[in-house]
Amino acid sequence: MFYVEYAALFLSWNRIMEAKVSWVNGLTFMGRSGSGHAVVFDADRDSNTAPTPMEMLLMSAGACSSVDVVGILQKARQKIVGCDVELSAERADTIPKVFTRLHLHFVVSGSELSEKQVERAVNLSAEKYCSVSIMLSQSVKVTHSFSIKDAD
Repeated sequence: MFYVEYAALFLSWNRIMEAKVSWVNGLTFMGRSGSGHAVVFDADRDSNTAPTPMEMLLMSAGACSSVDVVGILQKARQKIVGCDVELSAERADTIPKVFTRLHLHFVVSGSELSEKQVERAVNLSAEKYCSVSIMLSQSVKVTHSFSIKDAD
């Protein structure tokens, strides 16, 4: 019985996320995740004390994809020592200034990395695993590329 209740709780926890965003002052807000982490947002480009919400969204796409790429390459026993994702996004000219294009370029470094494995990892992230970029791709043109740096 306990296992069934635990399994139901686990499934609902993975499906339902909660957060709270509170106004601090000016255009600065504090976000708190359901897991207890806090981040600051600042939409005032004059004070520029923290990323804007759109910058956070852009970085979230990069973080989500990077987790996938690194994990997939590690499982493939690739000798990865670094992974950076360089993100660029175009926004609409008029309000709402949504993203219209998003590009993720992965720079994966390691020794004896297989180009085929890196390409596979990037594609799996783009097409199957990265919730953020896949969600965004429903309304934004999302593209991916990669390069490999030899760490030797």
